[in-house]
Amino acid sequence: MAGTLLALLALLGGSQVRGGRLGLRAGAFGWSGQRGGRGGAAVLKAEYFSPWKGEQQMYKLDIGWPKTPEHFTGQTFCVAVDSLHGLVYVGQRGDNVPKVLVFSEEGYFLHSWNDTVEMPHGIFVWNTETGSSVWITDVGTGKYGHTVKQYSPLGKLMQVLGTPGNAGSSLIPLQFDQPADIFVDETGEIYVVDGDGGMNNRLLKLSDDYKEIWLTGTNGSGIGQFKIPHSVTVDAYGRVWVADRDNKRIQVFDKVTGEWLGSWNGCFSEDGPYSVRFTADYKYLIVAQMNINRLAILAAPPVGSIGDCAIVHSVQLADETKPHLVDVDMRSGAVYVAEIGAQQVQKYVPLS
Repeated sequence: MAGTLLALLALLGGSQVRGGRLGLRAGAFGWSGQRGGRGGAAVLKAEYFSPWKGEQQMYKLDIGWPKTPEHFTGQTFCVAVDSLHGLVYVGQRGDNVPKVLVFSEEGYFLHSWNDTVEMPHGIFVWNTETGSSVWITDVGTGKYGHTVKQYSPLGKLMQVLGTPGNAGSSLIPLQFDQPADIFVDETGEIYVVDGDGGMNNRLLKLSDDYKEIWLTGTNGSGIGQFKIPHSVTVDAYGRVWVADRDNKRIQVFDKVTGEWLGSWNGCFSEDGPYSVRFTADYKYLIVAQMNINRLAILAAPPVGSIGDCAIVHSVQLADETKPHLVDVDMRSGAVYVAEIGAQQVQKYVPLS
């Protein structure tokens, strides 16, 4: 695998073609992409946005990532970083388009794959001592949908959770209805939020051999209930964080027991949280808010009470960019944003 990727990088290394024109104004911080047609050149447009509430910028846009943006030919719903091997996986939707694209962290397109992927919603890379794998939540309604699937880095199907093509019931743990997102921790334990508008509104924890450890959540706005649990992540202190999208809050649970630990409501009056991921040092939580085209960066509490939410910084993206899900390179700290409106993934790098 490593030899294949090195060979691909060597072949691509001499090319710096960026497929399109770049228009940039001083101080540009928001970015949007426009395309004249499938496979055509990308035309990028930069916009200026003042820092929110006057705070110092924490990230800057990497305008050279990716090298060839014309490989984005569908709606880019999700992105996952393999920090160990320097790879970035992008899930996109559309007719007759590759559903999974693979780039290097430098932005070179490597390869794509498509088999048994219908409508990717969430994506996650899990690294072990013996290799890596890619988990995808599939919300399609055809013969591959309503499943959580594990693939090799080259796209070989390794594991299927759920019954392909059949929407499930909340009464059966491994029967999904539009599963939205997945997080796998270093022990191999799996966290799934299910679903993205289906009959289920729940958070499920599975063992490394796919047995239910605990399950929580029903449809509603009470403590521990959800209205479209859309993204899930785990911090370094044993807490599970869920973007409870339509309730406009983040809920937090104990990793071991599933006990409810608290919620953050006050930061999301304008728009609910769509994605939750921690920075590499676990000091901040990065939240995508799709309808207001914003990334909110919140202070992450240490061990103990989660307290009240506090936005310390935000990145205002261009209109109609629509950031959906994000991921963080836990080695470099770079933030990748999948934008379904702009049909692209953007990379932001930390300034310090």
